[in-house]
Amino acid sequence: MSKNNKSTKCVHSGNLIDEKYHGNISPLYPSITYDFIKSDVYPRYFNSPNQIGVAKKISDLENAELSLLFGSGLGAISSSMFSFLKKGDHVILQDSLYGGTINFVNTEFNKFGIEYSYVDINDTVKLNSSVKKKSKIIYIESPSNPLLNIINLIEISDFAKSNSLISMIDNTFASPINQNPLDFGIDLVIHSATKYLGGHSDILAGSVSGKSSYIDKIKNSGLNFGANISEYSAWLLERSIKTLSLRVNSQNNNALQIAKFLTSNNKVEKVYYPGLKSHKNHDIAKKQMYGFGGMLSFELKSNIDPIKFVQDLKIIKPTMSLAGVESTITSPALSSHKKMDPEIRRALGISDNLLRFSVGIENFEDLVLDLDKSLTKNG
Repeated sequence: MSKNNKSTKCVHSGNLIDEKYHGNISPLYPSITYDFIKSDVYPRYFNSPNQIGVAKKISDLENAELSLLFGSGLGAISSSMFSFLKKGDHVILQDSLYGGTINFVNTEFNKFGIEYSYVDINDTVKLNSSVKKKSKIIYIESPSNPLLNIINLIEISDFAKSNSLISMIDNTFASPINQNPLDFGIDLVIHSATKYLGGHSDILAGSVSGKSSYIDKIKNSGLNFGANISEYSAWLLERSIKTLSLRVNSQNNNALQIAKFLTSNNKVEKVYYPGLKSHKNHDIAKKQMYGFGGMLSFELKSNIDPIKFVQDLKIIKPTMSLAGVESTITSPALSSHKKMDPEIRRALGISDNLLRFSVGIENFEDLVLDLDKSLTKNG
């Protein structure tokens, strides 16, 4: 298998062999109990056949030594962080993150005496000043949810190493097809596999990938946290990843064309998409991404009601999640970032008129026509 052929890896890496009936797809092993004399398999220990198979596939796609699967993206995030943290430790966090991650940190860290700071990661002065004696982890997203901020991964990797920090990235928006952070020195890569890895809006899952020394530590704590994936979900995830490269490349192409259309529309205030030359970190994105992704956000002019605009769309559906084959749209202020303080949210640039658009694999012209009709009607 060629080193860089991700399409081949999507289809063939980690597949289980049907030794008995010689079927062409991985068999499903739904059992949660095994003969203790002949086997040490137990799903909560991350060692059941379907979990191992999918973890191998994700590891190959992320160029990782090992991966673990969890029942959700947040399960992967929380298990990974808590595996390395103790009372008194400090975490540096990117100031623009997925709302669920922010809520997890704000709600749970205080209970255990874990300190944390939200920082503009791209501001070198602020980043350097955020380091404390007990800083343990630096956690980022790139591209970020929902403003598609891009972080220089090599700079963060160097910063983490020089300050003895463990670097973690949520790579969900990019997917392994568009970006491999481990290649730039990042320690751990996390995915909400519910999104692009699953890709059909019917699986809840998460993953973390990296060096075996880090993954073994997460595994040791993770078996106590119990945030494991079900065997059936693991089997569905393995099936879904087979088409990951095809889906993501189609979504990349659609998203870039739609971002250009929205940029040229006078009813749109601003478009956030790293594939646009106008994006403030477009040059960084070009250096570390193979494609710019299927996610974009745009802010409507103040005279347009975002909810009415969404309701008048016919093909693009109002949905809180993202990355399915179907195009969906949501208001971050009313969904992913609803629990944030409104003033903090707006200060980050997440306005009430901001919409996050997950571009699907539909015909590009149909999507543009859908957007154009609703913009015309509401503008």
